This record gives sequence, C-alpha cells and structure tokens, in this order.
Amino acid sequence: MLKYLTSLNDHNLPYPDTIHPIVVHFVIAMILFAVFCDLIGFLTGKTNLFEVSWWNMFVATIAIFVAIIFGQFEAGLSQPYDLVKSVLNYHTLIGWSLSGIIATITAWRYVLRTRDPQRLPIHYIAAALGLTLIVGFQVYLGDQLVWVYGLHTVPVVEAVKDGLLP
Repeated sequence: MLKYLTSLNDHNLPYPDTIHPIVVHFVIAMILFAVFCDLIGFLTGKTNLFEVSWWNMFVATIAIFVAIIFGQFEAGLSQPYDLVKSVLNYHTLIGWSLSGIIATITAWRYVLRTRDPQRLPIHYIAAALGLTLIVGFQVYLGDQLVWVYGLHTVPVVEAVKDGLLP
C-alpha cells in the first residue's frame, strides 16, 4: 500500500493529474466575478450584487490558500529545469502576495459591508480593478509554466528524468 502512496506517475505526481490548476481557476473565476458584480452594482445601483460579490470574495480568500498548498507541493515535484526556474519563482512570489492582497481586500470588503451594505466607495472599486490586473499577470505566468515550459506534462517529465533538460 505504501508503494502506491509514494510512487509518482507519468506527470511526476502521486495522484492522476495536477490539482493546483483546478483550484486556482476556481479562485480566478470567483475574484473576477466578484469584481464584475461590484462594478455593475456600483454603476447601476443594483446593490444586491454587492452580496454576491462579498460571498465570492470570501470563498476565494479561503480557496487561494488551498491553491497555494497544492501549487507549492506540485512545484516541488515538477523538477524545474534552469529555463523555467525564474518564471516559477515569480509565479510563487506573486501567488503568496496575492493571498495577502486578497485577504486584505476581503477584510476591507467585510468592514464596508458591515458599515453600509448598500454602498461601495470608488477607492474600493479601484483596488478591486487593480486586483484583477495582478490576477491577470499571475494567469499569464501560470500559462507560461504549462503551455510554454510544459511543467508536469509527460514529455517534459521524461526529458528531465533522462537528463535532457539542465
């Protein structure tokens, strides 16, 4: 039994496929949808969208830590070769930073919600739009790791094991 728990598959993972992208796409969607709801609610006066936004940010704040745990675990198993290390390091740094930024914005959102659930200041909307830019850059880096550098893809895992990638 222990053999199955400690052995790695063709993707260099102890489970069938990467989990980090699944969880992180959930976080990305929730954050983007929360900002969208806040922006539409702010512009149209449909304040019921603020409640939708709040719950999306709340769950995204919890889920980003799950994404980071799996991201750190899977990054460690990816055996990054020299060319990919800088992108992976930036992705890791921004991911940890985003967890703090998202938690801070969610806490701010909670304070705003408790003071007046029917109103959001323009400063919060600006910060939320800034958050979407950071999330967008993080998505770009994550896409590079998979689609350009091929982390956890079978050909790259085999090339690293065979010593073809330094």
